[in-house]
Amino acid sequence: MWFLRRMLRIPWTAKKANERVLNEANKRRSLVRTIRKRQATFLGHVMRRGKLEHLVTTGKFEGKRSRGRQREKIMDGLATWLGPGKVSDILAAVKDRDLWRDMIANAYKQGT
Repeated sequence: MWFLRRMLRIPWTAKKANERVLNEANKRRSLVRTIRKRQATFLGHVMRRGKLEHLVTTGKFEGKRSRGRQREKIMDGLATWLGPGKVSDILAAVKDRDLWRDMIANAYKQGT
């Protein structure tokens, strides 16, 4: 972002949101989309394997929760990225590899 601001000659004292700077430069955030895509492909791999990682990512393990605000889970972040739907719908879609790949590709193309 600092590089775009410098190219557009926007001073650091200007109170412009990052989204406005991106619109002025006609750019889209691609790093976040790439991270979400890689998380989704990894999640599909882990869920189809069904080992210990499956239990950890779905959050079904015993123990005490830590105090304070809970961290955002991978499943919750992917549920918002992939579109309207529940986590249970996502877990059902992971079983079908072709459907899962299509869901990831559609979400990546939309740029959300």
